[in-house]
Amino acid sequence: MKTYGNLTFDRTSKRWTITDLEPHVAIAFKRMFPRVPQTTLVLTMSDTDEIRSDLDWFMNRYPLAHDEGVELRAGVERLAVRAAERDRILLPTWQPGEVPGFRDGKQPYLYQTQAAQIALQNPGLLVGDDVGLGKTITAVAACTMGAPMPAAVIVQAHLANQWARRIEGFTTLRAHVIKTTKPYDLPPADIYVFSYSKVIGWTEVIGTGFFQSVIYDEIQELRHGCGTSKGQVCRIASDKAAFRLGLTATPIYNYGDEIHAVMEFVKPALLGEIHEFMREWCAGSRTVKDPDGLGSFLRDTGYFLRRNEDDPAVSAAQPPANVIDWEVAYDEVAAADEQAIMRSLAMTVMRGDFMEAGRAARELDLKMRQITGIAKARSVAAYVKLLLRDTPRVLLAGWHREVYSIWEQELREFNPVLYTGSETAAGKDRSVKAFTEGDARVMMISLRSGIGLDGLQFHCQDVVFGELDWSPQVHHQIIGRLRRPGQDQQVTAHYLHTNEGSDPVLLETLGIKSDQSRGITEPGIAPRQRFTDDSRIKRLAAYVLGEDAPKMEQAA
Repeated sequence: MKTYGNLTFDRTSKRWTITDLEPHVAIAFKRMFPRVPQTTLVLTMSDTDEIRSDLDWFMNRYPLAHDEGVELRAGVERLAVRAAERDRILLPTWQPGEVPGFRDGKQPYLYQTQAAQIALQNPGLLVGDDVGLGKTITAVAACTMGAPMPAAVIVQAHLANQWARRIEGFTTLRAHVIKTTKPYDLPPADIYVFSYSKVIGWTEVIGTGFFQSVIYDEIQELRHGCGTSKGQVCRIASDKAAFRLGLTATPIYNYGDEIHAVMEFVKPALLGEIHEFMREWCAGSRTVKDPDGLGSFLRDTGYFLRRNEDDPAVSAAQPPANVIDWEVAYDEVAAADEQAIMRSLAMTVMRGDFMEAGRAARELDLKMRQITGIAKARSVAAYVKLLLRDTPRVLLAGWHREVYSIWEQELREFNPVLYTGSETAAGKDRSVKAFTEGDARVMMISLRSGIGLDGLQFHCQDVVFGELDWSPQVHHQIIGRLRRPGQDQQVTAHYLHTNEGSDPVLLETLGIKSDQSRGITEPGIAPRQRFTDDSRIKRLAAYVLGEDAPKMEQAA
């Protein structure tokens, strides 16, 4: 049989090497495998079952001399078996039976059990179910259904106790929350709950392989990969674990290249090494050139599963969020004191050297957003006051302390509380209790501090974005604190913006970032038409004007 080159496999580095390709075959190979360099003669690729299957397919047309037939066939067979099993599990007729380890009346939903079973047969999965669909229960179900114990669950600091309560409240598993960064003798437990901030101190224990399963809640925390200390420790945990599970409704916070770092903790090498990924999917930039194509690939591999509230497998659909874009006034006087500083920073951005321009750009971004927040703070507070005539409580999202201070003063009659990065976990719990059980009708929440927070949906249906974030997924997460199982009202998200300051640029950028995330997480699905009904706030405004108009005329 004629061969067109050579194929070898290095079992130590787990990489395939292709050499001596005939010129026309090299062109065909590089066209099929865009992750390889276009200018080199010796080609190497990471090893995955997907690559093995593609190599086997390629060699049907262009045979390569090799001694690796067993490895190739094993990869092809594993891929086929996993795909068939996954399709079987996702059938509407699939019945898991009673899930072991769950308490009476606490059985998981079918779609949660499906995700758990798929994760076990991979083993490993990124669960991207939409906010509020119970990814915590999916993870716990995987533990009771066969994931090797003990397991390490790594979460954001303010969610550690909530996870432990869920584990022991729903199942007979024992949970222990790690208390300090300094290792100590661990009590007997099935699941050990770490915060991302404490996991660094447990590197040596994790390195022993004691934790046979690892679950990353809000895995987008690891979007910077091994470039951070927590990323380095978590990579050790992934390498040592027999079972890996990532949970997040928002795997992409900013640009599409973040998905590579995230997937490395769930299924290492699936997207190749970073330089392979950048060549194949990003064309040299952080922006993924074909988000729908990448999203379709991830789903087809079986290592990414996402459902939303409209998915047939999700038992209870919820009405879409009512999204209102509302322009508010910009207080020029409040912003005037900072204009000179902004102009100076802007000049440095445009004319400074590389280092100066970069530093000035970051400072200008922060200053512009802060000034914009301050300049519209009183208008935002007035809007919230108007809203509170018709709703019992309002979740008010912002970012800057100076803006919180203005809101706190303007809304003091409603006993506002804070849930931001400055409060301790106990302080956050007190704020939630005051908002849900006490007399606080407004909870000011930091845009990036509410991930995973549960329980607000029973008490509140309106979220007001008084400041905006660069990432659309941050807004989506905040809305998900209210729009989740248990909410019996339609949730309304009020985006308050101005035509001045940083808001116009933010609104434009958010559109770009939304498309990156949507394509990867929901490939081939057109952006959903946003539901908007501002009649309620207009009725309230008319009521206030009607009530105050005679007084205004009399004063005139």
